[in-house]
Amino acid sequence: MPQPTDVQPFEARATDAELDDLRTRLTSARLPEAETVNRAAPDPRRWDQGVPLTDLVEVADYWRTGYDWRSFEARLHGIGQFRTVIDGLGIHFLHRRSSRPDATALIVTHGWPGSITEFIDVVDELADPMDAAAPAFHVVIPSLPGFGYSDKPATTGWGTEKIAAAWVELMDRLGYRKFVAHGGDWGGVITTILGGRFPSHVLGIHTTTAQAPPGLSMDGLTAAERTWTEETSEFKRHRVAYAKQQATRPQTIGYSLVDSPVGLLAWILDKFAEWTDTRDSPFETISRDRILDNVTLYWLTRTGASSARIYYESHNSLDPELRVDVPSAITTYPRDIEKSPRPWAQERFRQIVRWRAPETGGHFPSLEVPEYFVKDLQEGLATVLAANGR
Repeated sequence: MPQPTDVQPFEARATDAELDDLRTRLTSARLPEAETVNRAAPDPRRWDQGVPLTDLVEVADYWRTGYDWRSFEARLHGIGQFRTVIDGLGIHFLHRRSSRPDATALIVTHGWPGSITEFIDVVDELADPMDAAAPAFHVVIPSLPGFGYSDKPATTGWGTEKIAAAWVELMDRLGYRKFVAHGGDWGGVITTILGGRFPSHVLGIHTTTAQAPPGLSMDGLTAAERTWTEETSEFKRHRVAYAKQQATRPQTIGYSLVDSPVGLLAWILDKFAEWTDTRDSPFETISRDRILDNVTLYWLTRTGASSARIYYESHNSLDPELRVDVPSAITTYPRDIEKSPRPWAQERFRQIVRWRAPETGGHFPSLEVPEYFVKDLQEGLATVLAANGR
């Protein structure tokens, strides 16, 4: 009989009936009229009221007639997926071990509206890089509680602090007493907590979401750094309605997200459009298939409400007193939604060993600029490991 601490192989397999139901719902979807800011593409102003009707119809039609979920399931199976129960909650994760004897354990954490789909195209190169001089990693990619094939919490309490502690337990069960960590969005917050709370386990971190403590002065910032702070303030003032909705009424929005595939698609596609480094559409840099892998994962697992609850649990909750003393590599992409200047970031991350600000990329770099993302992560974590004498 399986024990509570056992790690069990897992295979994702939707039934044909579930896929038929999805296509039926897409066929019978009721759509609103077109937005009143209708403009010819390409023009970012087309998205001022949300996802344009023509774009939504095109993607939904492809989802119904051309998209292949089975291909994504096969990819997950090829990487290797598992589940284990931590604090009474089943946690799903991908685990790709490297063939290299010098590989270091790495846990990679996604955010919202992402999922494990963000990393399936980069995991092989991280585990067994073509360049023998690049570091290799045993890669663990968990699904956050309430996301994907992880269980949905039935009670409150599964915020970012508890998730970080669960990740330490997960890595220990896999035999990784010491490891490095990467994350962005919620994954960046959890990675920060891992580095700050668990330095005896975490050798160092790499993050694309380096949240500084609140209340820091603008004095001494360069013009470029001031621009970052202004863009971040603009985002927080005018672009966080989705977060406030999910932080205050996740159950209410969840009914629509679990019942309507078109509603779910629009809710997620809106963020991919706004947060990617493109002129008009996210499909300029990310394939329709990969975005639909992500949306379909939410749909089939019915996690529209449960995933939104991470905002209820943890929105704006990162401890302002938390400091990260382990070596940290930080990369800030130009079209990301939160950008902390280095003088601010180093008030929390007190051993920044590498800092990068590339010229292209947005909130989903592993999907937008995968080759750069992999190289940056390899080099960043190599610097982190060197700081540990490894």
